[in-house]
Amino acid sequence: MITVTDVSLNFSGRLLYDEVNLKFTPGNCYGIIGANGAGKSTFLKLLSGQLEPTTGTISIGTNERISSLNQNHFAFEDFTVMSTVIQGHTKLYEIMQEKEALYAKADFTEEDGVRAGELEAQFAEMDGWNAEADASALLQSLGISEDLHEKKMSELDEALKVKVLLAQALFGNPDILLLDEPTNGLDVATISWLEDFLADYDKIVIVVSHDRHFLNQVCTQMCDVDFGKIKMYVGNYDFWLQSSRLAAQMRADANAKKEEKIKELNDFIARFSANASKSKQATSRKKQLEKITLDDIKPSSRKYPFVKFESQRDLGNDLLRVENVSKTIDGVKILDNINFTIRPGEKAAILSRSDLAQTTMMQILAGTLKPDTGTVKYGQTVITSSLPRDLDANFNNEELSILDWLRQYATKEQNDNTFLRGFLGKMLFSGDDIQKQIKVLSGGEKVRCMLSKMMLEQGNTLLLDDPTNHLDLESITSLNDALVSFNGSVIFTSHDHEFISTIADHLVEISDNGSIDRAETTYDEFLAHEIVRQQVAKLYEK
Repeated sequence: MITVTDVSLNFSGRLLYDEVNLKFTPGNCYGIIGANGAGKSTFLKLLSGQLEPTTGTISIGTNERISSLNQNHFAFEDFTVMSTVIQGHTKLYEIMQEKEALYAKADFTEEDGVRAGELEAQFAEMDGWNAEADASALLQSLGISEDLHEKKMSELDEALKVKVLLAQALFGNPDILLLDEPTNGLDVATISWLEDFLADYDKIVIVVSHDRHFLNQVCTQMCDVDFGKIKMYVGNYDFWLQSSRLAAQMRADANAKKEEKIKELNDFIARFSANASKSKQATSRKKQLEKITLDDIKPSSRKYPFVKFESQRDLGNDLLRVENVSKTIDGVKILDNINFTIRPGEKAAILSRSDLAQTTMMQILAGTLKPDTGTVKYGQTVITSSLPRDLDANFNNEELSILDWLRQYATKEQNDNTFLRGFLGKMLFSGDDIQKQIKVLSGGEKVRCMLSKMMLEQGNTLLLDDPTNHLDLESITSLNDALVSFNGSVIFTSHDHEFISTIADHLVEISDNGSIDRAETTYDEFLAHEIVRQQVAKLYEK
């Protein structure tokens, strides 16, 4: 158990939170949510002991072991994969190293023998004799075959390193598991495996994530970092979001009868608790939800940008035909004979196991990269507007303010200070923010600038390459809703499960051997097929 008592933190001269009192208990998964910069990852560092609170205490149960997901993918380059995983259990690894050093001594003394005996006893108590077998099984569950277990981390590609570090965090069933953005860089089969693993984990899990589907699948409670406090709510992310919005609506609608709103909230809670059916945590969560009252729900202070895309003209009979497109980069064939068709009004997700293949395809569709062979043909009425994965090319003139940067893309009618200021205000650039130079913008601010540019352009076909990257949950939600309601076409890539499943009505899968056009398949159906396919591939590897 973790008990947080009267904790406050002044960080870089700013009070992040004050008088935080929380209790984390085994069998629950807690999601930490909050606006960018609210202190979500910092809170995990407080819990892990990497940071000390300004006031208050954080206490954990006696002999309880904390494990964290390492964010430095290059921290273990000189170690083998197996050694890297076992280092997740620091005490066990230290015992193994000390044992090895003792037995390697040429002048092994009686004192060394006594110490070796002590170490052997501790090693056995920690189930050390099964450590390598357990680590191997965990690695294979994550899709890392046995032939890689003795290779150095420096020999692995980025995607495999992410999986090894996840295995390191999970190794040895820690009592307290702290995960900061654990789905970043993982393929769909591994994310599905992790969801199942955490849903059945009977110890404490605390996770920070921008993946709404992941939070909904694994979390029993949400910790909302807001108003300089951290408040805990029963339920997953969707329950927190909808109940918070309902509470805000109640507060804003002063003329409505309070009793009617209370009934609406209670009905909502009842519906949600009836559907709380994730794994063996469902029964206890349902009982907790049934006890929630109006006073337990508070409106959030977080702001949502206003995103709405409108097109300057309707689409005609044709949208896009890609024929026999191939592209080689640095001697490696990235795209090989790609063919697909997208019709007017469709919203298509470009899927691939390779991020490079996705981005290369999107660059070719946007016209910023030419294919080696093949053609990309748009209909005559198509007006594209794009958001690339790499934003730097759009922010070359670093001395420009946000206002003057956006002015470059305004028409004569739009080029009015009052109009542009109001436009940027809706995108959460208010007051002096609009005079900030673009060279100091964060990744999220740059994405919001690009979305502002796209709204001014009024294209009828939107091209977006991983648009939720850098965005907070509020901006992701606003963008998601805007693309669902857009009356034109959308072609996009994403790693966000909910983003894809709620927007895409057409999937294009790009593989090493071409492409598969899946116009009638939902994303969840695709994922189920993909997970089975990867599991079968693992069996053949064995």
